[in-house]
This record gives sequence, structure tokens and C-alpha cells, in this order.
Amino acid sequence: MGTLRLETVPEPKYWHLKTVLTEALDSEFAVGEVLPNERALAARFGVARATLRQALEQLELEGRLQRRRGVGTTVAPPRVGVDVGAERHGWPGASGDTWNLVDCTLAVPPTAVADALGAGRDEPVHVVRRSRVSHGQPLAAELLYVPQASVPELTAIDAPSGPARARAVLRELQHMELEGQDRAVELGSARADDAKELDRLPGAPVLVVTTRFFAGGRTAALSAATYRADTCRLTFGASGGVEIHHDDPARQAS
Repeated sequence: MGTLRLETVPEPKYWHLKTVLTEALDSEFAVGEVLPNERALAARFGVARATLRQALEQLELEGRLQRRRGVGTTVAPPRVGVDVGAERHGWPGASGDTWNLVDCTLAVPPTAVADALGAGRDEPVHVVRRSRVSHGQPLAAELLYVPQASVPELTAIDAPSGPARARAVLRELQHMELEGQDRAVELGSARADDAKELDRLPGAPVLVVTTRFFAGGRTAALSAATYRADTCRLTFGASGGVEIHHDDPARQAS
């Protein structure tokens, strides 16, 4: 293709360039393909490299591009749908669960979590760490808080530590009758520990999905899952008919 010069537009030049680049990504590049270097792209679109960097940074924030050390800028895979609808009910670790177990410890939870669980603020609970990966990259990190009263049959002999203990905790949860659950979603910034697990910089935008699981007339477990905001979209309802796309603010109603 020849050099494309941008016409004068009322919006910032980098924003218009982002739109042009998006069209090029859709029509010319495959997922995982490495883009030409900044000098070549700036020459192709007839813009300053500073303008190009702004557009690339915006596309990275929106999840269309990934910057990989030692590789360059590549086309990102499609966003992963995260079902936050109220129709689906199931304990963590149930059939179809896509999370990977990392470990499990016994620790005092944050005050807000202890209050939500109805536990004493100095009372240790089981903290199960899980991760979720898509297309070889980290998508989300989860902390699942389970009071000891929810898994009374769990013993240190059966599962002393690590992933084995995490599996044991989830297995014991299945013995309780799940009465319901609720979810809340909010936009946040990655803390240092989350950023490390998600391969992002501290302060990067994340989506925090908090789920409470009810059994025996109380909150039997609480999940705090932190998702990379650049790699996922939220879906609501069993059919996924209502979606929020971070790169498309339009809402589609089934």
C-alpha cells in the first residue's frame, strides 16, 4: 500500500489514527502477528512517531495490541467473555470451571471480607488462590475466601498444603447445598501483587468481580477475581445476549 495521509479532523490526530489502525488490524493482520516497527508505521500513515505511539498505547489499553518484550507489538487475541449473569449457580471447582489451582493458605482475611463472611476479624480462613489463562497469557487472578466452618471435615492430614489443599477445600464445598450467589463488578487498578500475576504494570486497569456464595443461611464463601481489563468482556445472562465491550460502548440487548 502507498503512504496514507490523514485529513484534518476535529478529533485528536492520534485518535483518528487509532481508527485507521483498527481497520488495518482487522483487514491485514492475524492474531499474534508482529506489526512493523514504529518508523515504518509512522511513514506509512504520514504521522509523527509521537502521534503513532499515542495511538498504539490506546490500542494496547483497549486490548487490541500487546507489547511483548523481545518480540515487539503483536495483534492481541479476541477478548474472553466473563459470565457475570445471575442465572448460573455453582460452587468454584464444579464441572466446567476453567480456573487453575495455585495454592491454599490459612490466613486472616481483609476486614471487609471478614465482615462479609460474618467471621471474626482475627479469625483465619482458607484462602484459595486460582488463576485463569487464555491464549497462553494470564487473564485473571482469584482469591477465594472460605471460612473453616464451611469445610468442617477438612483435615491437614488429607491435604497439608498447596494445590492439593486447594482441591480439598473446593471438594468439601461441594458437600454444601448452594442456595444462591450474587456478584458485583467494579473497575479498579492493579495492585503490585495482582500486576505481577497478570503480567501488567501496577496501576493498570482491571475489573474486580466479587462473588458471594450462600449456603446454610449465610455467606459460605467469597471470591474476589481480578481480570485484566484489556483482555476480557463481561457477559450477562445464560445466552450472553447482553454484553459490555470495552472497545465498543454500544450495548446489545437480546
